[in-house]
Amino acid sequence: MSNGNGSGDGNGVVSSYAGNFVVPNFFSGSDLELQFKRGVEEANKFLPKFSPLVIDLESKNFTAKWEEQPPIVVVKAEKEERDYSPNLKGKKNHDREDDGFEDERSNKQSAVSVDETELSEMFDKLLVCNGRDEKPSCILHYEAPENEVKCSKQNGLANGSNGKKKSRAKKSQGNNNEAVDLRTLLILCAQSISSDDRRTANELLKQIRQHSSPFGDGSQRLAHCFANALEARLAGTGTQIYTALSAEKTSAADMLKAYQAYISACPFKKVAIIFANHSLMHATSSADVIHIVDLGILYGFQWPALIYRLSKRPGGPPKLRITGIELPQGGFRPAERVQETGRRLAKYCERHNVPFEYIAIAKKWENIRIDELKINKGEFVAVNCLFRCKNLLDETVVVSSPRDAVLRLVRQANPNMFMHAIVNGSYNAPFFVTRFREALFHFTALFDMLDANMGREDQMRMKFEKEFYGREVMNVIACEGSERVERPETYKQWQVRNRKAGMKQLPLDPLLMKKLKCKVRGKYHEDFVVDEDGEWLLQGWKGRIVYASSAWVPA
Repeated sequence: MSNGNGSGDGNGVVSSYAGNFVVPNFFSGSDLELQFKRGVEEANKFLPKFSPLVIDLESKNFTAKWEEQPPIVVVKAEKEERDYSPNLKGKKNHDREDDGFEDERSNKQSAVSVDETELSEMFDKLLVCNGRDEKPSCILHYEAPENEVKCSKQNGLANGSNGKKKSRAKKSQGNNNEAVDLRTLLILCAQSISSDDRRTANELLKQIRQHSSPFGDGSQRLAHCFANALEARLAGTGTQIYTALSAEKTSAADMLKAYQAYISACPFKKVAIIFANHSLMHATSSADVIHIVDLGILYGFQWPALIYRLSKRPGGPPKLRITGIELPQGGFRPAERVQETGRRLAKYCERHNVPFEYIAIAKKWENIRIDELKINKGEFVAVNCLFRCKNLLDETVVVSSPRDAVLRLVRQANPNMFMHAIVNGSYNAPFFVTRFREALFHFTALFDMLDANMGREDQMRMKFEKEFYGREVMNVIACEGSERVERPETYKQWQVRNRKAGMKQLPLDPLLMKKLKCKVRGKYHEDFVVDEDGEWLLQGWKGRIVYASSAWVPA
C-alpha cells in the first residue's frame, strides 16, 4: 500500500493494484479457444472487405495500388512530416482522433458513394454548363448579348459614375458605423506587437473588436479576421489554430457547391481555368496521347470541362493521362484525397468515353523524381500549376529553394507546355509589419469584392471568409519560419524564376483575351479587371491585380 500511496500518478496506482491482486483463471483451455475465436470474429467486423494497399516495407515511401480501380495505375505516397505542416504536440492526438473515427467513416461509405455517383452529373451542370440549362460551348464562340455589348461600350462612363456613388456610400456608412479608422488601428496594433508592447496591442485590439464583426460590411469583416490573427500571434497559438483549420475535411460535393457559389460571384478562378484549358486544347488538336502533370490537383475541378471538350473532338477523343500531385495528408492515408480525385475523374471519363489513366503522387513536391512522373515517349506533356506555387517555401527559409527545385523538375520534364497561374501578392516579406501592411491591402480588395457581389447573410460568403481567407490571414500574420506557408510573389518575380529555370513565355492569344474581357464585362461586376502585361493575363478588383496566368515552353 505504501507504494500505491507514495505515487501520485496513474502508473503508481496501476502498479500497486497489479502487485496486490492475482486474477484467477476461470476459463478452461477449450473456453479460452472459444473466447479467442469470438474475439477474432468481432475484430473482423471492423476490417475492410478487401485489401486495397500493397505496401513495400523495405522502401522509405510505400507504394499503394488500388486493385479495384483499373484507371488508377499507381499511387506514390510519402508518409512524413512536411515543412509546410508543422510538427505540433497536438498533431499526433488529431491523428489518433482521426483513426478513432475509422469505423464511423466506414458506416458512412454508402452515403458518400451515393454522392460520388451524382458528382459526374454535377460536373456537367456546374463545371461545364455553369449551372444553367445551356449547351457547352468554347469561349471563342461566346457572343455577348446586345445589352451586354452596349454596357461594355459605355463601360468607362459606367465605371466612373457607379464607382463614385458606391465609394461615397461606403464612406458615409463607415462614418456612421465606425468611430475609428479600422485600417489604421490594425496597423498600429501590428506595430505594437512587433515592438512587444503587449499592453498597447491589447488596448488596440479591444477597440478593433468593438467596431468589427464577422457579419458586418467588408471592412468590418476584414478587421474581425485580422484581429483574430493578431490575437493568435500575441498568444503564440497561430500554428495550432491554422493546423486545426487546415485539418477540417470537406466532401467533394460540398466543395463543388462552394466552388460554384464562388465562380458565380467572382471570375478569378474561372478565367484562369478557361485560359489554361483553351491553351491546352489549342496545342493538342492533333495529339493522340495527352499527359497532364497537375501540381496541386486537389479536387480536380479544372478537368471535367477539358474532358468534355476532348470527348467531342472530331475523329474521337485522345487518350488522357493525368498525374495528380498533392502534398501528403496526415495520418495513415497520406494519398487518400488525391486517390479519390482520380476515381472521380475516371468515372467522368468513362461517362464521356475518354480513354483515361491516372497516377497519384502524394509527397513534398521538391522531392519528386522525374521517373515518378511516368512520362512516355511520343505523348504531349503539359505541366499545370494553378495558384499553388505560393505554398512552396523559398530561399529565405531553406537554402536550396523548393520553388526553384520544382521549376527545375518542370524543365527536366521537357513539357510541350507549362500552364502557370499565380496569386499576385507582396506579403512574403520576412519583416512582420511590412508583411502585415501588404497583406492588409491585398485582403482588403478580396473582402471588398465579396461585399459587392454576395449578400451579408450568404452562408457561402461566411464560409469563404472564415475557412479560406481567414485561414490564409491566420498563417500570414500568426505563423513564422517553415510554419508560414502562405508566401505569394508578384507575377514579375515568378517571371524571373521561370526564365532562370530555362523556360520562355508564349504570347497571349488576342482573340481569347478579347473574348475573356467581353465575358467578364458582360457577366460580372464592372469593377473586375482583366488586363495583360508582359504576356501575363492579369485579373484584379478596382485596379489591384490579384491573380496572373501565363503559358510557358522550354527555352
